[in-house]
Amino acid sequence: MQYWLVKSEPFKYSWEQFVADGHTFWDGVRNYGARNNLKAMKIGDKVLFYHSNEGLAIVGIAEVVKEAYQDPTTEDVNWVVVDLKPLQPLPKSVSLSVIKQTKELENMDLVRLSRLSVSIVKEKEFKKVLKLGGL
Repeated sequence: MQYWLVKSEPFKYSWEQFVADGHTFWDGVRNYGARNNLKAMKIGDKVLFYHSNEGLAIVGIAEVVKEAYQDPTTEDVNWVVVDLKPLQPLPKSVSLSVIKQTKELENMDLVRLSRLSVSIVKEKEFKKVLKLGGL
């Protein structure tokens, strides 16, 4: 199993909307690094859901339920989506400032590659975020 992080601006697509929908395809990725990460996702992989721009915090955990396929919002074959379902919210959101102040997370892609909308999360980082989030 691998671990990932996806970013969404809450005013565009929030954790609460994701939970209400129960399932979504992750679209709108137009960066080749992020696209390659989507292509690498496998069914069952766990995904941290991060509110970007407003909130700046990891707020929940999702799971990959369908691997990469053509992004239905474009005819350009370069872009893909994956299907995700929400698993659970974090009892306590983990803010970017806390992440930056936590030694075990200082090299997390979220910090190092801050503009990347879909990033890899190491297992030890995933576990640390869960602990900080109250799980």
